[in-house]
Amino acid sequence: MAYTEKFQALADAAQAKVCSVEATDVDELIAEGAIALDIRDKEEHDAGHIPGSLNISRGKLEMNVESSLPDLDATILCYCNAFNRGALSAATLQDMGYHNAKFIAGGLNAYKRARADQN
Repeated sequence: MAYTEKFQALADAAQAKVCSVEATDVDELIAEGAIALDIRDKEEHDAGHIPGSLNISRGKLEMNVESSLPDLDATILCYCNAFNRGALSAATLQDMGYHNAKFIAGGLNAYKRARADQN
């Protein structure tokens, strides 16, 4: 998908600001207590997602996250299909005080490839 120059610049800045985690590490991190946060729209989540993930769409993240994730120290793994919205969401969460907000490098697409490669 082709993004506008301004959107991509914003996403690139978010990626530079927050840490990413590799898709191959996601299941282990979840087993250790990390929360996978699908920031895609409900329809996208319903069509497929990381098992056990919480869904709060990017458009409502700032309004709804505190009631669903009150622990500012929780490890949160934001993801979308690839990485831009995931990185933007992780950066927003860090700005809100969630110190361990990260994004999954490559998003759901990378996660699915990593799981397929393991089988």
